[in-house]
Amino acid sequence: MNIAVLVSGGGTNLQALIDYEKSASDCPYHIALVVSNTKNAYALDRARQAGIPAEIRSPFSVLGKEAAEKADRDTKRIAISDAILKLCQENNIDAIVLAGYLSVLGGKIIEEYSGRIVNLHPALLPKFGGVGMWGHNVHEAVLAAGEKESGCTVHLVDAGCDTGKILVQKKVPVLEGDTPDTLYARIAPEEHKAMVEGVCMLAGMI
Repeated sequence: MNIAVLVSGGGTNLQALIDYEKSASDCPYHIALVVSNTKNAYALDRARQAGIPAEIRSPFSVLGKEAAEKADRDTKRIAISDAILKLCQENNIDAIVLAGYLSVLGGKIIEEYSGRIVNLHPALLPKFGGVGMWGHNVHEAVLAAGEKESGCTVHLVDAGCDTGKILVQKKVPVLEGDTPDTLYARIAPEEHKAMVEGVCMLAGMI
């Protein structure tokens, strides 16, 4: 299964996928492409170091500076999504993996890759999902709600936001005195496991 991994930041979950592909003789996926919506994402360096083609599809790169500055959020999202769809088609991509991708896909790509897109979310869905629930925002919300446990979820992507079928969840305790940083530090290793498990599970589904 040829996968495209979409990233926005450091790429630790991408690295987990790279490491598993290198180490597991029966790995059911091949990372054929990495795409970032930010030009300075360290994940791009990780991809290049691993010899994986890496591309940037940001509002500026897709629309041009002037148009991007005038465009609303939905226009930019659809433009990027369409550009990523074209890249995936050109590279014979079978499935798409959102690994810390801090944008929302929309339009044709959701239909074309229906049942073949997975996302990693840093909480136990269906709790703490939806618009604005990403990164430390999620961990802050978990702590503010007084939850006793948190974790991460790998799920299929549909037309909603964090609403698709759940494939994998990993749980960790929320400890007294936790901050968003300490909670994230406990969840991060579980994210790496869940990411690999979720992508391998997807490979068995398509």
